[in-house]
Amino acid sequence: MIKVEGPGGDDTRTWVPPVRPDGVSTYYASINRNKKSIVLNFKDDDDLRTAQDLAARADVVIENFKPGGLRKFGLDYESVAARNPAVVYSSISGFGSAEGAHLPGYDLIVQAMSGLMSLTGDPDGSPYRAGISVFDVMAGLHSTIGILAALRHRDATGEGQHLEASLMASAMSGLVNQTMAYVGGGVTPFRMGNAHPSLFPYEPLPTADDQLIVTAGNNAQFRKLCEVLGIPEVADDPRFAENGDRTANREELRPILVERLRTRPAEHWFERLNAVGVPSGPINTIAQGVEYARKLGLEPVVRVGEGDDAIPGVRHPVTYSATPPRYELPPPRLGEHTEEVRAWLARSDDAATTGAR
Repeated sequence: MIKVEGPGGDDTRTWVPPVRPDGVSTYYASINRNKKSIVLNFKDDDDLRTAQDLAARADVVIENFKPGGLRKFGLDYESVAARNPAVVYSSISGFGSAEGAHLPGYDLIVQAMSGLMSLTGDPDGSPYRAGISVFDVMAGLHSTIGILAALRHRDATGEGQHLEASLMASAMSGLVNQTMAYVGGGVTPFRMGNAHPSLFPYEPLPTADDQLIVTAGNNAQFRKLCEVLGIPEVADDPRFAENGDRTANREELRPILVERLRTRPAEHWFERLNAVGVPSGPINTIAQGVEYARKLGLEPVVRVGEGDDAIPGVRHPVTYSATPPRYELPPPRLGEHTEEVRAWLARSDDAATTGAR
């Protein structure tokens, strides 16, 4: 993958702290492996031609300019497709290419305007953002799904196409049951802290030492939970017999569960509950989460690059039986591959000219 950057570079290069020992932003490092960096100034005629030549040879073009922002450079879909009709061209914006085209696409703004922040935080407190740029990630994943589908279509027909994804549309889809509560049920969801609007128990509950996430997604799990806690009769109580009953009567059920959970530490209940198929888990730090994933054999940390240039990175989450992912290139320095990419384009031009003769 070739990453085209302007003379100032990707903004995330300057998003610090934290930084790696070599001073590189860990934010930048988290999203830029296996890429080659070329610096192009679209206001420079030679650089602009290089960008246009890259797009003409690309299987996939991904851009996140404001909608219409690349038209003046001849790098919009119509211009690129005129030279490269099989291209799969993916545009990512904040609010789409219609009435929201002028709005800047920052994840925090979309968390606020989509309604996500109205769901996050204490019921009587202030709205909170999620701990990551959740809709940036979702929009990227949705775009990837679209690109893969478009490539299959191209394999079958030879036709490329233009894909559009936005953070706001990804938010509408990614809020799943919460948006559907309004769209399908006319209900406007609201902040409930760590509680779930449709399930109970499904939240942190206090034990003798730490909080423990305890979930019971169906009647069988709830009955096992009550058995482990030594209160099997609670599962037969008509107030708690079905999920809807437990949800409606959560304020009566919660103290019954907490009274038992407080008699033992979280680790005790974690082992006992999971042993019988009741999902539960401690609330870990990121460090504890990584180490627990390592303990489970998920190998969360990989080495990206080779030799002295290799750096630690987070493993790709999908395991492939035939085509395992490769971690060949560490996140590139700004413009690290500019000359290499230009040379490749020149060789491609020479080969095309020779072939035409």
